[in-house]
Amino acid sequence: MSRAFPAAFPRRGLLVVSIALFAAAAIAAYAFLRTPAMDGAGVQAKGPAEAASSGGQDSGVGIMLGLARSAVDEKRLIAPAGANAFEFYLSALQLEPDNATATAGLHELFEPAADDVERAINDNHLDEAQRELSLLREFDGTNYKLALLGGKLDAQRQIQVREDEARAAVIQSQATSSSSAPAQ
Repeated sequence: MSRAFPAAFPRRGLLVVSIALFAAAAIAAYAFLRTPAMDGAGVQAKGPAEAASSGGQDSGVGIMLGLARSAVDEKRLIAPAGANAFEFYLSALQLEPDNATATAGLHELFEPAADDVERAINDNHLDEAQRELSLLREFDGTNYKLALLGGKLDAQRQIQVREDEARAAVIQSQATSSSSAPAQ
């Protein structure tokens, strides 16, 4: 029976289950540690936007919004992959496409996240910049700033290819010259 367990849950399934268990544990810990003084008037402490967006549910969208807020507080706007505010807000929108809190959060994070993408390009972290740019395009694929960043990323990739080709040519010429040198 234990041999069938890994086959029944592929790696991706285990990741989803692990994330769900982590989120449930975080919510349980928050609920356990929360005191009436923390939320003032009890349930009424939620803002009207949060109360309306969560629809009274403490799972799914509510979990994603809570994780997004935590990620924003920890300055994880668009990185690391899988644990950033932008991805959590996008996940909330997948669960509830008309969620105003998630949409507002994405609008608020868009400019600083685009700045992070540009920083990644400038620092020559091109694969990470591509991943981050793809996330931003999921939210607003027609934004002019993303078109500019895409062009900058492509140009930086071409520069990197030319530099790699130049290094390869130097190595090849050194190998050729050392092999053609007369043996003494």
